[in-house]
Amino acid sequence: MYKVILAFRYLFKKRISYLAFTAVALSVFIVVVVMTVMRGLVTDFKQKNHNFSGDCVVAGDSLVGFAYYEDFVRTLQGEDFVEGVSPVINSFALISRQGSARNIGVQIMGIDPVMHSRVTNFAETLHYNRHNVAGAFEPSRDPNHTGCILGIGLVLEPDSNGVYDYYGAVLPAMALSVTSFPLTARGTLAKAGLGMVSSKTFYYSDVSHSGLARVDGAMVYLPFEQAQLLCMAGVEKRISSIHIKFKHGVSLHSGLDKVSALWKDFVKGKGSEKLAYLFENVTVQSWKEHRREFIAAMEKEQTMLTVMFALVGVTTVFIVFVVFYMIVSHKSKDIGILKSIGVSKTNVVGLYLSFAFLLGIFGSAGGLAGGWVFLLRINAIEHWLFKHFRFQLWDRTIYAIGDIPNKVDFGVLAIIVAAALFACLLGAFIPSFKAARLKPVETLRVGQL
Repeated sequence: MYKVILAFRYLFKKRISYLAFTAVALSVFIVVVVMTVMRGLVTDFKQKNHNFSGDCVVAGDSLVGFAYYEDFVRTLQGEDFVEGVSPVINSFALISRQGSARNIGVQIMGIDPVMHSRVTNFAETLHYNRHNVAGAFEPSRDPNHTGCILGIGLVLEPDSNGVYDYYGAVLPAMALSVTSFPLTARGTLAKAGLGMVSSKTFYYSDVSHSGLARVDGAMVYLPFEQAQLLCMAGVEKRISSIHIKFKHGVSLHSGLDKVSALWKDFVKGKGSEKLAYLFENVTVQSWKEHRREFIAAMEKEQTMLTVMFALVGVTTVFIVFVVFYMIVSHKSKDIGILKSIGVSKTNVVGLYLSFAFLLGIFGSAGGLAGGWVFLLRINAIEHWLFKHFRFQLWDRTIYAIGDIPNKVDFGVLAIIVAAALFACLLGAFIPSFKAARLKPVETLRVGQL
């Protein structure tokens, strides 16, 4: 009982304890806020990439693509673990508005909008044809023309809150010339001389807002057949990739294994075909592997922040160490009295470690409470700062971010509290043993009383 009483007395009666309490609470507050926001951003970014790609992608590493895909698509559609399949053509092109000499380099994505929406969230990214995805490539002013869908960053600018001001109920009539360089199966240009490029006029039919800045600022979606004509020359039809979505309940690992096995059998069966060599660089990947180039940067930033805040924890350890060292130095007579009445070294150590534990509990509680309240109001605080001082954590005209993520993960909170308790106990460990080694005969000499 005396250990608990003395621990509480040291915690609330000694002003120097407030320094350690403040250090622990402030460290926990900062870590909770920053890690919650960063974790939310990374999770949201991963989810957007998952939505963009589907669960699994069969793709090559060149613009040439691969042939005989129709047979494999039919095979996948007949499997009971597959929810949807979408063949896709990826390439690059130049676009220019009709009557303008200015060309913009863009990425082309040739898709069947209905098939692609079964695999990804493509329909949800559309503004005008969200509920009529089959008509996504039909311009509202003239459905007889061939339409194209532009990434929202190519045509609209967000306001300071990241909100886009759309044109209205009907899109303006806008003709776009799309120019591409069709490639043969060998990777050479299909045309020579002045006519080496293929051009076609498309009419603006919708915008796509995926939430991925690199996609929304550079992507033009074309009807699958038109993209094939513009980019893939030759008798045999070719595509760049096949996107696949698994049925609910099928794990990513299990689905990948099944698709990989089907792909190996398919490639083996097509080994005697003329364009079978195109399969050499085609791999079966999960959405994480397929989008690794983009996801890895965010994950690296998250790792760096974790390391940085581990250093904050080290600082907390030193602060607790100094506080406990000073308390032991100033309370040597209390320790001498305790030891003179038979308190063991182990109990002295336990006394100060109990004090450290209480310090960690109360400091963590204060930091968690402050962090939780701050996170609940973080978006309101940012709006107020922007309104009065034009300050934003992230410029919404540059970053594809809506509200700042503020959803607390209780698993992360538990880890942070455990780390704070460990830091307090570690900081108090050496001073506790110093206190246990004090001898009553030295601390209770008459000249020192």
